[in-house]
Amino acid sequence: MKYLIQYLIASMVMFFSTFAAWYEGSAIRDNPWEWEYSAYFSKLLNGEMTSSADLSQLDHFIYAAKFSPIFPSFMILSLFYMLILNGYLLFKSEMKRMIYFICLCIFTFFIGVVVTDSPTIGGRYFAIIFTILGIIHLALALAIYLRLKKRKGHLENLA
Repeated sequence: MKYLIQYLIASMVMFFSTFAAWYEGSAIRDNPWEWEYSAYFSKLLNGEMTSSADLSQLDHFIYAAKFSPIFPSFMILSLFYMLILNGYLLFKSEMKRMIYFICLCIFTFFIGVVVTDSPTIGGRYFAIIFTILGIIHLALALAIYLRLKKRKGHLENLA
């Protein structure tokens, strides 16, 4: 039951923050000079953009992440919380697999390093968020490894 409540809360935060980020990112429609730098999905899907009708809805999130990063940050945090919760529930009996799962999550640290040089406020926020998430994932992997090693050593002493 406690995991269901955690999922519900994280899902509600994800839903609300996604809607708010999409709404905040809709300001890209009023800023055609920003289309060249923030409309990645529109360029990929439509090629050249001539009007705001050519903009993809996904570009709203990129624009929001660059210039209004609060709600996109909540999206990322709730997504990773649900990801770690899924990993814990799937692999809690197989601790070695859980370590591998968390090590995959450490990839977030490298994303933080990549966006460190971003000139926008959102890029700086995301660099901090992804770096901190990567450190947390590394700490979780290490804690689980030490717990597994301690349990294995305790079992060997009993035998």
